[in-house]
Amino acid sequence: MAAVSARLPAFPWDKLEPYKATASAHPDGLVDLSVGTPVDPVPDVIQQALIAAADSPGYPTTWGTAAYRDAITGWVQRRLGASNVGHRNVLPVVGSKELVAWLPIQLGLGAGDKVAYPRLAYPTYEVGALLAGAEPVMYDDDPTVLDPAGLKLLWLNSPSNPTGRVIPKDDLVRIVAWAREHGILVFSDECYLELGWEADPVSVLHDDVCGGSYEGIVAVHSLSKRSNLAGYRAAFIAGDPAVLGELLEVRKHSGMMTPSPVQAAAVVALGDDAHVAEQRGRYAARRDALRTALEAHGFRIEHSEASLYLWATRDEPCWETVEYLAQLGILVCPGDFYGEAGERFVRVAFTATDERVAAAVKRLG
Repeated sequence: MAAVSARLPAFPWDKLEPYKATASAHPDGLVDLSVGTPVDPVPDVIQQALIAAADSPGYPTTWGTAAYRDAITGWVQRRLGASNVGHRNVLPVVGSKELVAWLPIQLGLGAGDKVAYPRLAYPTYEVGALLAGAEPVMYDDDPTVLDPAGLKLLWLNSPSNPTGRVIPKDDLVRIVAWAREHGILVFSDECYLELGWEADPVSVLHDDVCGGSYEGIVAVHSLSKRSNLAGYRAAFIAGDPAVLGELLEVRKHSGMMTPSPVQAAAVVALGDDAHVAEQRGRYAARRDALRTALEAHGFRIEHSEASLYLWATRDEPCWETVEYLAQLGILVCPGDFYGEAGERFVRVAFTATDERVAAAVKRLG
């Protein structure tokens, strides 16, 4: 059998290990600002919901409980401004990375089909295309300049990982209209939408963007960052009921089910805005401290108006910057993990604890 992994690029994070070893040797220990994994506690109200649902001996359903679908539709209506969303417009997924990686296969895409995504992007968009045998196609800021021939799936990412760039609402309106004109399915990765700092991210599902119709558009959301639930693998998609209905049938056959206790916890997470505001406050303080320290140290920050990252450069190859900061005991992510266009940038996550962020600020001073 041919190795499927042979189609894929090398797993990028393995390349960081030597630099992690260097940074870990710092007398005051490692400050890891690379992966961007949540480190703050899961809010107690969510933990208690998980515990209360721990006695769940039966199989969960792929579509989720009615209570979970109610929670998702309520949040999408309230937070995204999508007034017409019902149960047929939502589908739980087992973390958003799983969805991104397997979506082209689940849509039936393959040889001769094109999957487009931003030139600076989360690498799993490309991986999903390659797993399906489809052709990956990159675009810069405006996907409407692409040749629509053979283009079946268009990924948007706002706020962007890694840059934090936010697509303005007027641009979203224009992109959605163009994609519909050409019969291109739009999936919008909006997992950082609750983390806007200098911009207010807008969903493709907002009534002003899609006109109240979800035809040809799907939004991807996650509880990993907003609720510190990366370890729970709780995410969902919302939008076109025809697309979601087909995905539901495929996913039922392949056993892609969110565990019942996680569904119960997600219901509480989506219904509680207080913990989101509290976590935003933590991230805002860390962001301000790191940005100030990096700029004082000679870095330039571009975009970064949203998300959990600072897109930073010293106008040198990214691996030189990674090495330089590793000598200070600070581990960051090289920009070329996200494409060649990032080769002179690093992505700096502000997800470390207050104590570790303070240590980084001191070292940069």
